[in-house]
Amino acid sequence: MADLLPLPSRTDEPDPLWRHLVGERLRRMRHGRDETLAEVARRAGVSVQYLSEVERGLKEPSSEIVAAVLGALGGTLLDLTSGIADDLRTAAAPAYGGVALALAA
Repeated sequence: MADLLPLPSRTDEPDPLWRHLVGERLRRMRHGRDETLAEVARRAGVSVQYLSEVERGLKEPSSEIVAAVLGALGGTLLDLTSGIADDLRTAAAPAYGGVALALAA
């Protein structure tokens, strides 16, 4: 069995809010497609203002809205959540000295 390594405490920074993570990822997906807010909002059936607020983390979208925006972006819930997980891992890496920790079986 592998030795357990203690992880440094990260109490100095609170975890980000889900709405901020979702908004950032949706914006990156939209920018990756080189599309405007208006184009995506029209296809998703939401207002440009609402989509802008979602992307800025000001609104907590329902699962139906998230699905509509993802559909307009040609993405899936898996794309969104795995992208957010990757973002969180990347952000956490410096807090752990940039070293990836692995547990051996």
